[in-house]
Amino acid sequence: MDNKVDNIVNHSERSEKAIERYLCAAVKKLGGICLKYSNANAVGYPDRVALLPTGVTIWFEIKSKGKRPTKMQSIRHAGMRLIGHAVYVVDNKDEVNNILKTYGYAV
Repeated sequence: MDNKVDNIVNHSERSEKAIERYLCAAVKKLGGICLKYSNANAVGYPDRVALLPTGVTIWFEIKSKGKRPTKMQSIRHAGMRLIGHAVYVVDNKDEVNNILKTYGYAV
């Protein structure tokens, strides 16, 4: 019973939506824009693109805690990295903070 209660309580911290909201708020706090990316004709691209001050662009694939990208997402991400784009898969808020920190942004 305790495990079920723990899962319910912590779900809001580990869900894809919670991490996505956190990312958007963090980018906004830094003075940037976090756009939702969706293209019905091409699946597998990252969920969000963060446009940060000084021209930094970072693509984010957001997953619930412990989830992995699909095969098509992995293929798309690799192709984007090959042409010089920064693409990250995140499943928690600390990863978002660490990535932003890597680019010189402190949340």
